[in-house]
Amino acid sequence: VLSSDDKCNVKAVWCKVAGHLEEYGAEALERMFCAYPQTKIYFPHFDLSHGSAQIRAHGKKVFAALHEAVNHIDDLPGALCRLSELHAHSLRVDPVNFKFLAQCVLVVVAIHHPGSLTPEVHASLDKFLCAVSSVLTSKYR
Repeated sequence: VLSSDDKCNVKAVWCKVAGHLEEYGAEALERMFCAYPQTKIYFPHFDLSHGSAQIRAHGKKVFAALHEAVNHIDDLPGALCRLSELHAHSLRVDPVNFKFLAQCVLVVVAIHHPGSLTPEVHASLDKFLCAVSSVLTSKYR
């Protein structure tokens, strides 16, 4: 459960991320594909080369969804319901992939905003991303 301090920390660091949704989203996806190559199976039709338009577009979608989640941090299930249904029933994404992506999101934020990612903020952002992952996998149960 996210505390009020966690929510404040997430919102504060996300303000720095918000202006870079496409860039950071693409970077997180590229990192995930590199570190966890098995995740590529969900994107057989994508050009997975560095900087491809498809990765940039999907990265922007992913980070826009995270942005929406931050904006509705008190109602993550409501904010992410449609995505949860899509990933569980239509795309059938293995739930572990959300954890892989969350790790890559943390790395991207740490690289671009090292001064903002204090241990407390890091812990809060990790808790938030775990909460998002939990909501996204809720329809699997």
